[in-house]
Amino acid sequence: MVQLLSMAPSTLRANSPVRGIAEVLHAATVLGHDAWTSKPMTRNDPPSEVQLSRDVLQLFSLLRDRGVPYLLVGGIALLRYIEGRNTQDIDLVLSASALSQLPELVLSDQNRDFARGHFESLRVDVRFTENPLFRLVHDHYATAHQFKEVEVRIATVEGLVLLKMYALPALYLQGDGQRIALYEADITMLCQRYRPAVEPLLHTLTAFVEAAPMQELRNIANDIQRRIERMDRAKHPSG
Repeated sequence: MVQLLSMAPSTLRANSPVRGIAEVLHAATVLGHDAWTSKPMTRNDPPSEVQLSRDVLQLFSLLRDRGVPYLLVGGIALLRYIEGRNTQDIDLVLSASALSQLPELVLSDQNRDFARGHFESLRVDVRFTENPLFRLVHDHYATAHQFKEVEVRIATVEGLVLLKMYALPALYLQGDGQRIALYEADITMLCQRYRPAVEPLLHTLTAFVEAAPMQELRNIANDIQRRIERMDRAKHPSG
């Protein structure tokens, strides 16, 4: 693991499973906790880290300079709040019409609620504000944090929990066990560290999720709460 973290993915054979793992770990390291500061890049940074950081900074700078309303969500946003979250993507919430202001973002797929594309070396996933829940998070669950030398508009902890919860019913219908486990782990880590008020978030979701999956989300939230309580007891045993 330590060796993988020290490798630039470009040094590994294309299509190698190890290279895929290295790309995820490398991105999580470059875009993790230390990046969420005002510390600029230096000449001593490895070339691969400089390129990735430059591409991220260029995207954020374009969004700022062109006045594009956006919100950073997903794995890189999570890395602002928790450590150990692996990611390869930039996840944004913005309007479908805003894409015309970003011709550098080359799309490979688009539907009513989502789009996917590439910006330089980055894979970018977009959630459109035409979806009412995404609009709500964009408008009311946002804050700003410094990412190197650029201030970035980023989802709050509560906004990230809302998005993760909202996505779970579809993932269960798809039988996507890997992403289910990842999303539930994300929610657990956020709730354990920041203790957001979950019941109001569940109440908010009732306007966007049907009754049956909403009950399942409540069951999941209860399971997560019990898991956190077990961790608390293990950390602070009585006596």
